[in-house]
Amino acid sequence: MTAPRLDEHPLPGTLPRYELEEWARRYGLVAGITGREHGFNLGLLTSEPADAVTARWRQVFAALGPGFATYAVGLQTHDTRIVTHADPPPGWLILDGVDGHATRTPGVLVTVTVADCVPVYLAHPPSRTVALLHAGWRGVAAGILEAGVSRIAELAEAMVTDVVIHCGVAICGRCYEVGPEVQFAVLGSPRPAGPLDLRGALADRAGALGVGAVSVSGWCSAHDADRFYSHRRSAGKDGRMLAYLGVPRA
Repeated sequence: MTAPRLDEHPLPGTLPRYELEEWARRYGLVAGITGREHGFNLGLLTSEPADAVTARWRQVFAALGPGFATYAVGLQTHDTRIVTHADPPPGWLILDGVDGHATRTPGVLVTVTVADCVPVYLAHPPSRTVALLHAGWRGVAAGILEAGVSRIAELAEAMVTDVVIHCGVAICGRCYEVGPEVQFAVLGSPRPAGPLDLRGALADRAGALGVGAVSVSGWCSAHDADRFYSHRRSAGKDGRMLAYLGVPRA
């Protein structure tokens, strides 16, 4: 399917941040991603000193204000494990081996770290249920989108047709050359080596599931080099952005 483009808009201030203003306006959700300006690396497993990275995480949480009490973070493995946060304690909640989070509890901010992989934002606006997925090619091939759509529909007690999805800042197809084995794993049919549009593949999968509305970001983590980190462009040396999604407390 051809999904409409929806770009994250940069916010003013010293903290580099890009947000889905339409989701805030239409659904009352906080959804966005940090940028790379001012060296704002948020990678927990990069070579940068941990105290510098965690100080930046605190800046992000402080910028989001009193709307959130819990911040769910996963140490990601490119798999399909999704955790539902029903009534978590306040503070940082760091879980190992998690590539997706779901919640219908206001005040819980779910997050994933990315630097080419796709942050997939899911929402059921009537029930204010949300989920956020980390989707690289391995996760897409393993079915993380299908698992995420199933989880949010179950949690919201809703039809899949009422779920909305946004495929956020990630590497674009023009910048992402892969071999035939990756093409086959993601697309399910033999293809030669060449460009792979992960966001397009995710949009197609969402359409096949019957998801009501899908949009894709126009930003590319690789060729928008002044704004975002890219694992591929940097040959594995870059930092990470933080994608986030949640329903703020009243």
